[in-house]
Amino acid sequence: MDLGLTGRVAIVTGASRGIGKAIAGELAREGADVVVCGRNRETLDEAAEALSKDTGRRIVPVVADTRKWESVTRLVESTLAQLGRVDVLVNNAATPGGLVSGPLAEADEAALLEDIDTKVLGYLRCAKAVAPHMQGRGWGRIVNIGGLSGRRSGNISGLRNAAIVHLTKTLSDQLGPHGITVNLVHPGTTRTERTDAASEKRGANNAIRRIVDASEIAQVVTFLASAKAANVTGIAIDASGGSIPVMFQ
Repeated sequence: MDLGLTGRVAIVTGASRGIGKAIAGELAREGADVVVCGRNRETLDEAAEALSKDTGRRIVPVVADTRKWESVTRLVESTLAQLGRVDVLVNNAATPGGLVSGPLAEADEAALLEDIDTKVLGYLRCAKAVAPHMQGRGWGRIVNIGGLSGRRSGNISGLRNAAIVHLTKTLSDQLGPHGITVNLVHPGTTRTERTDAASEKRGANNAIRRIVDASEIAQVVTFLASAKAANVTGIAIDASGGSIPVMFQ
């Protein structure tokens, strides 16, 4: 299936490793040129070099901090300067699991605010920065990476993922008339280069009885970023292999 991504330009935040890196690679294999964003220059350059060799596409590393509006605008300006356009944004930059996972008595307000600033406001900043350029072309795809803690209790930092559900639907309503879709993917425990044996076992506690690989999350995201998903917007997809034992409508 031709996903219509050849010649498109994507920005993937938090793409130095893990799910973000896998998404950047899958988009590139489908023909997109990709700007990979992260805060660590060395790790980012290594990821870009590896992805470029693997896919044969142009992979541009840009150091950026999504907690700062000036940094986000420089990211978009650099993308336009080097690749001429921006068609796809994948918001992925966040601390895995969040910074506040313990009991209420130990909840740190500053850490929670950092979680929200990085993930909720960070996603908002990036969407705000790319939207005018997508609107000008009448085409765009924004895919937000959330987390299943937004659908179940147990982790105070999970409220950031619940907030992204609202943000995704609101942006889909606002940007839909301009040919821009906005969707959300919720991974569960996912195999990345940092997954240990305990996580591998925990990740198999789902309907398919195996941990989901980062490449599988990337495939879902790439479809949502494609021309084939033009009628899909404002939705949240559980891509955890069925780890929550209820259906959400």
